[in-house]
Amino acid sequence: MKVCGDVVKNPNRIRDPIEDQVFLVIVYIILAITVLMMLYPFAYVLSVSISDPAEVMAGKVSFFPRGFDEGAYRTMINHPVFYTAYRNTILYTAVGTLFTLFFTSITAYPLSKDKFQMRSYIAQIYIVTMFFSGGMIPTYLAFKSMHLINTFWVMVLPGALSAWNVILMRSFFRNIPEALSESAQIDGATNFQIYTKIYLPLSKPILATIGLFTAVGIWNGYFSALLYLNDNTKYPLQMILRSILITASVDPSDKGAYAELTHSPTESLKMASIVISTLPIMCIYPFIQKYFVKSLMVGSIKG
Repeated sequence: MKVCGDVVKNPNRIRDPIEDQVFLVIVYIILAITVLMMLYPFAYVLSVSISDPAEVMAGKVSFFPRGFDEGAYRTMINHPVFYTAYRNTILYTAVGTLFTLFFTSITAYPLSKDKFQMRSYIAQIYIVTMFFSGGMIPTYLAFKSMHLINTFWVMVLPGALSAWNVILMRSFFRNIPEALSESAQIDGATNFQIYTKIYLPLSKPILATIGLFTAVGIWNGYFSALLYLNDNTKYPLQMILRSILITASVDPSDKGAYAELTHSPTESLKMASIVISTLPIMCIYPFIQKYFVKSLMVGSIKG
C-alpha cells in the first residue's frame, strides 16, 4: 500500500471486469445520444424563435440561432388576445388542479379504510368508469342541461375527479400506518382532522405527482375548449397556439383583432408560441421532482 498525501492507493483493489467497463461505456454513450436527441428539438425551437427571420426562411438555423430578433415574442406578449388566453389557462390550471387534489384525496380517504364496509363496491363502480363513458354527445347534452356550456366551470369540473387518481391516492393512503389514525382517535380527533392533519401532510409525494399530471393535462388541453366554448375571450392558450400551428394565424375570421399577429414571421411566431406555452411547466417541474420520485417508490419496497 502506498500513501501519497491524502490519497491511499491499494494495488490489491478488485477491479471491475472488462465486460462491466465495456457495458458502462455503452450505457453512457446511449444516454448521451438520448440526451442530445431530447435537447435538440428544444434548442431548435428556441433558436428559430429568436433568430433573424431571413435566416430562418433561408433554412440556415439548426442548433444555434443566427442573428437576433425578438419580434415574435414582443408581438405575442403585447397582444391582448394572447394575454387573455394566457390568463385563462393559468386560472383553469390553478383551479382545476386544486379541485382535483381536493376531490381525489377526500374520496380516496374513506376508500382506504377497511372499516368502511361499502368501499369495495364503490371502488368497483369507479373502475367501471375507466373503461366505459357516456360518449361525446351525451356528455355535451348533460353539460348543456346543467348550463355549463361556455362557462368557466366547464373547463374545471368535468376533470375534477379521475378514477385512476383515486386508485393511486387510495394505494398511498393504505401505506400510511393505521396506528397513526388509532392514536389520533384516542386523543379525540375526528375523521376530518385525521384526514387534514395526518394524511394530507404525509401525502405530499402523491399529491405533487397527481397535481403535476393534472396541471400538465389542463395546461396542454384544448379539446374541451373546442367542444364547450364559443367565446374567444374564454379560450385557453392552447386554442390560440393550435390555430397558430395549424393555420399560421390565430383566427382568420377576425382580421381586425389578430392583424398584428399575421404580420409576424410564420415560423418564428410558431416557435415563440411553443416556448411561451411550455416554459411555465418546465419551471415548475424541478421544484416537485423530489416528490415525484418518492411517489414512484410507493409499494416498491416492503419492510
